[in-house]
Amino acid sequence: MFKTLMIALAGLGFSTLASSASLVEGQHYEMLPESIDTSVAEDQIEVREVFWYGCPHCYNLEDPLNAWVAEQPEDVAFLRMPATMGGDWNKHAIAFYAAQELGILDAIHDDFFHAIHENGRGLTEVDDVAEFFSDYDVSEDEARQALKSFGVRNLVNQAHNRMRTMQLRGVPALVVDGRYLVSPSSAGSLENMPQIAGALVEKVREERAD
Repeated sequence: MFKTLMIALAGLGFSTLASSASLVEGQHYEMLPESIDTSVAEDQIEVREVFWYGCPHCYNLEDPLNAWVAEQPEDVAFLRMPATMGGDWNKHAIAFYAAQELGILDAIHDDFFHAIHENGRGLTEVDDVAEFFSDYDVSEDEARQALKSFGVRNLVNQAHNRMRTMQLRGVPALVVDGRYLVSPSSAGSLENMPQIAGALVEKVREERAD
């Protein structure tokens, strides 16, 4: 099984960097081997988080990432994509897209993470996830239908195709404009990841202005 990326012990001090001009490819970020299609309007810049609900580093990234997202202007579109690396990863991806289909994703996302990492719940079996979802104004039957639906399976397959294109070695990861990859190791710490993503957003703005 793929393993989550470990946080580098020595931070790169990116908070001292002022702009995209300070970015160094191979040090602060990497280029994806092949770009992925973005899912936002042409005048927006996509920042895609790739994560796994079972990953402790992904869980610890949530607070600094959410704080960063809340400060972004309208031209930045933030998306989440669950990683599909087999086993429980795929089961959690199904739960993510089922919650999206049911219209409860925003309500359950943080709580789902919390239930796994603070309460020790696996949330990999259909019945367990359906019971969890039933606290968010959907019935267990509705949850089971969503978890087993063709539409959800199709979305998981689409995510898996993107995973194959990106050739990610682990999570969490931030992908800017379908091209630029930020990982804990390239950022030096989880806390630095949103800051480097922000500098890459600036880089994309400059590229588009040329």
